[in-house]
Amino acid sequence: MQMIDELNELAPHLALGRRGEELAAAYLEAQGYRLAAANFTVPVGRNLRGALIRAEIDLVAYEGATLCFVEVKTRASDWFAAPEANVDLRKQRQVSRAARAYLRLFGLPGVPHRFDVVTVILPPEGEPPRLELFRNFWTAEKFRKRRWTESAGHT
Repeated sequence: MQMIDELNELAPHLALGRRGEELAAAYLEAQGYRLAAANFTVPVGRNLRGALIRAEIDLVAYEGATLCFVEVKTRASDWFAAPEANVDLRKQRQVSRAARAYLRLFGLPGVPHRFDVVTVILPPEGEPPRLELFRNFWTAEKFRKRRWTESAGHT
């Protein structure tokens, strides 16, 4: 009952996102994932004005021995664009930074991990929600810091 009251107090887009995350968590568990955390938030640095920058991972779960950092994108419809289209480079970089912090914080430097996306379409009442899982949507290698000699082709 308290969860319903909380959803009613949230702005509509936040309530939609929260509902999508709940459905995504249940969907992943039905797929055999073991949930480890939800809405994991960690400070990842400061902006140019000195304000603290926080990054959030919607869901953290294990699929077998692989730790999965899951971004959930919920939409009322996919008429304009598919929800996964909103997991752009900025969002991928933000989740990757939070994942590195998560791995450091919990002492899991060598654990195999990947980045998944779950899309949730919540159509009008009476229609069932549509969920889709995109495993390994991007890789951590994409955002690995390189030495200038590597990027210049020198070794």
